[in-house]
Amino acid sequence: MSTFPVENPATREVIGHVPDHGPEEARAAVDRAHAAFGEWSRTTPRHRSDVLRKAFELMLRDKDRLAEMMAAENGKSLSDAAGEVVYAAEFFRWFSEEAVRPGGDYGESPAGGTRTIVTHRPVGVAALVTPWNFPAAMATRKIGPALAAGCTCVLKPAAETPFTAIAVKELLVEAGMPEDAVQIVTTTDAGSAVSTWLEDERVRKISFTGSTRVGQLLLGQAAERVVNASMELGGNAPLVVTQDADLDEAVTGAMLAKFRNGGQACTAANRFYVHADVAEEFTAKFVEAVSQLKVAPAAEGGDIGPLITAAAVEKVTKAVDGAIADGATVAYRAEVPTGEGHWYPATVLTGVDQHAAVLAEEIFGPVAPITTWTSDEEVLALVNGTEYGLASYLFCGDLKRALQLAERVEAGMVGINRGLVSDPSAPFGGVKQSGLGREGAREGLLEFTEPQYFSVAWS
Repeated sequence: MSTFPVENPATREVIGHVPDHGPEEARAAVDRAHAAFGEWSRTTPRHRSDVLRKAFELMLRDKDRLAEMMAAENGKSLSDAAGEVVYAAEFFRWFSEEAVRPGGDYGESPAGGTRTIVTHRPVGVAALVTPWNFPAAMATRKIGPALAAGCTCVLKPAAETPFTAIAVKELLVEAGMPEDAVQIVTTTDAGSAVSTWLEDERVRKISFTGSTRVGQLLLGQAAERVVNASMELGGNAPLVVTQDADLDEAVTGAMLAKFRNGGQACTAANRFYVHADVAEEFTAKFVEAVSQLKVAPAAEGGDIGPLITAAAVEKVTKAVDGAIADGATVAYRAEVPTGEGHWYPATVLTGVDQHAAVLAEEIFGPVAPITTWTSDEEVLALVNGTEYGLASYLFCGDLKRALQLAERVEAGMVGINRGLVSDPSAPFGGVKQSGLGREGAREGLLEFTEPQYFSVAWS
């Protein structure tokens, strides 16, 4: 079988090779997952819970090894990678607990004469497709609820970051999961592998995290067989600072919302709307904080690593150059290494026009464009004037006003006076073009089940 190389984006060095699977291997993966489904779906919730709980413990045991692996194949800083391992492991712990909390209902029908019993059953073999930016967390956020519900799954990790997914499966097997319950398919031809799965009548679920455009294509294919679909797609998260916000708190939150994973996150703050009365002070504090970040390889203690590919650098460069051409000013630009990696400097732009192109597209890099506003109606129109609605961030001194504004924000998640919205116990997902369904919380488990009810004669 042919293989393909995996590079460290900080050095361009090849760190290893993995199999380049094609349609035949993708179909064989479904064979194995389907064969394992019958036994796994009949295991007790307590057994599935114990396996996931053990996997949680094993991930924490191997935190340093997994963090170094992610830093090598993804380029993120060691602190970001270590934080991701802990976050990713939490999905196994959370769904180990959800697995033993049975859902259902029982009651008398309105007309009488029958009793209705409602239960939930696993949907079947689930196809999971994960991105490169959070290779551990995106895998566990899908595998955890699938296994907890009694499903088996086939997983296609991003070609840029396959080793983390492979390691996660190895830990699950060590924890007691049957070898065939999770199948990993590594490939450079993602479309062929996923199409093979969606054409297979044994695959009853597709869970995808990635771009809106690819999600639209997969939804079209899923519709042909009416496959249960969950989509976590693109974002264009606004970060709003009101005139009464605690600016130190706002800067701390903005640093996390913008620069976690070097800005390469669908939840990353993508456009900054700062009230005109505090814009100068906020920008000065923010630039000072950004200037403390070190752009360097993880091995050299970098806070911000490289972008994932040369194409990503080109995309971010084009967005920033366009903003500058339209009148924006570079308030800060970091130094970057001179090596072979895919580097882009942490950058702060000011004087950005409210309708600039850089605010309309997902940057996916360490760039913070700042614009100003003066009225609530004005900023809400700007915040909601996008086809995306995944995450938003709001820094406001008056909590009542913050909640009133948040209720009018068209987004699945709003961080209020904090720069992080992700939590295994909360329903992660967006509205509009940002996706369908939710991951995490109880909702994440239900995404891998189908309700079934029994109508019982009761004379």
